[in-house]
Amino acid sequence: MTDATQDAPFEERVSRLETIVRELEMGTVSLEEALRLFEEGIKLARALKSQLDYAETRIEKILEDGRLIPLATETDDDG
Repeated sequence: MTDATQDAPFEERVSRLETIVRELEMGTVSLEEALRLFEEGIKLARALKSQLDYAETRIEKILEDGRLIPLATETDDDG
C-alpha cells in the first residue's frame, strides 16, 4: 500500500484494489511489477477487511440486542 492510499477513504482503496486486479488479470506487467502490485493488493485487502470488521462491530453495538439483522436478498425469495 502506498502512502497515498494508506490514508485514503474506503472507496478510494476499493477502487485502487480493483485497478490492481485488472492490471494483474491483463498479464501485461513484468514479473517484478506483478509482485509489487500483488503485495500492494494484499495490504489493501487486509486493511479493507479490518475496516469492515470495525464497522460491523460498531453496528452490533448500536443495535439494542447486539444481533445483526440480515438484509433480504433476491436468493432469499422462494418465488
